Amino acid sequence: MRRLLALRREGKLTTRQVRSAADVLEVRERAVWRWLAAAERDEAAARAPGERAAYPGRFTITPEIRALLGLWKGNVAAVHRELTARAARGEGAPPPSIPTLHRAIRRDLSPGERAGLAGGEGAARKHDVFLARPRGWRNQVWETDHVQAPVLVEVEGRARRPWITWFIDCATNAITGVAVTPVHPSRESVLAALRSAVLREEPYGPFGGLPEKVRVDRGKDFLSRTVTAAFDLLEVTVEDLPAYTPHLKGTVEGLNRAVESMFLAALPGYARQPRPGKRASRPKDEVLLGFEDFTTRLLAWTLWWNTEHRPAPLRGRTPLEAWQDDPTPLRDVPAADLWTFTLEDAGTRTLTTRGIRFRKRDYAGPWMTGQVGIQVRIRFMPHHDHRIEVYHATTGRYLGPADLADQATEEQVSAVRKTRAARARRLRKDLEASQRERYAAATRAGPPRRLGALTGAQADAELAQSADADLSQLALPDVVPLAAPPADWRTPASLAALITPARPAPRPPGRDSASAVPDGLGRHAAPSTTDEDGDAS
Repeated sequence: MRRLLALRREGKLTTRQVRSAADVLEVRERAVWRWLAAAERDEAAARAPGERAAYPGRFTITPEIRALLGLWKGNVAAVHRELTARAARGEGAPPPSIPTLHRAIRRDLSPGERAGLAGGEGAARKHDVFLARPRGWRNQVWETDHVQAPVLVEVEGRARRPWITWFIDCATNAITGVAVTPVHPSRESVLAALRSAVLREEPYGPFGGLPEKVRVDRGKDFLSRTVTAAFDLLEVTVEDLPAYTPHLKGTVEGLNRAVESMFLAALPGYARQPRPGKRASRPKDEVLLGFEDFTTRLLAWTLWWNTEHRPAPLRGRTPLEAWQDDPTPLRDVPAADLWTFTLEDAGTRTLTTRGIRFRKRDYAGPWMTGQVGIQVRIRFMPHHDHRIEVYHATTGRYLGPADLADQATEEQVSAVRKTRAARARRLRKDLEASQRERYAAATRAGPPRRLGALTGAQADAELAQSADADLSQLALPDVVPLAAPPADWRTPASLAALITPARPAPRPPGRDSASAVPDGLGRHAAPSTTDEDGDAS
């Protein structure tokens, strides 16, 4: 349009040129002539031909309306009612009609802004454009994450949702390491998955070796002191991504979505996504998988992913083929060294006749014979407190494992767990019964009315029982007043006003004093005294 406008001003514009521009823009010839006329009046119209120019008084979206859209989660009808109510109170101009408000929102707000005001940052992110990273080479960058499987699995008689921890290579989409935890994962889960990812010997190979960088998402397990020390010893850079940025580690996030739709959704016990406000339901006669069976099937699916699945970014190749086609050399670590690097350091101890004292318990091993008195260094796997690994404190030489002395049997451990579970259930039931409060249903506006009537006697009895149990109310600090300190002590004025003066010491009984004796009426008579003439008084 700017070119046509320049030709018209120079007197060189022809009908053929206007007709050609209309064909290119797929509009009528009359529309182009109309746009040229508008551009002559206002050059801003040439930048957006055909767009309706803003006219005075046209309704636009203000910051106040944006705030109301965020408050009402994008509900335009609710925003219109709020604006109408404010206008009735004299707090603003009457709003336009709902269709006009809809048109203004579509015109002045982008799709991402509208989605963000209705659903938050996560909804707005779906309308953003993300750049794809270069594929790179194998073991250049790994990504790692925890994901809770939406599948109920039987763990010691209870239905639980296990957690999966894995590492994936960004260049080949190969799952290099995986670990499954029955309950919440920890740094032990990260270390176990890291060992399976780095080792290339059976049954972990051929994927593995040391990566150059690992991306994590601020998870406390991945940034713990033990895991960080292991990465530092292995010379692996840890890239800590900002919070709430899953798109920055899209490879492992895509794997988290793929494992549910391609594998977990077909398993028994799958916790199907319910509608909002509804609980996930499953058939009552459904038999859940055991934890061991679930882990076996997950590892089999991982093998299928690496050897048979052909992800779209690999253009028809499997992760195994992409891995083998990459000539990048690999950095391997011996299994013994890797085990040492991925253990937590507990400092040095002295080997005694009872073994090694660690966390108020004794550990012993057959190699300790004749070694009493040496200084050793302890390393252990987090949460695996039945065994520790012992190294020489000076040379660093591995001495051997040490097992927990006087370890309880499996039957004893099972009995203790059952007792603890029963006690926890009983305590939880008691707490719920004591804290459960009921209120009357209300049909009119008014303060809430608590149910559960008490008589005055019941209230007094309960308060008396509470007072008897409170030792602070039984204390009587004013019964025996404090004695004054010695005269040579410097006593603050605030304390001196609270203490009593020193009482004289009692006189020892002698000839000049007599003990009071009871008279015939059971009362105590005053002690008798004798004057100088011998007359008793």
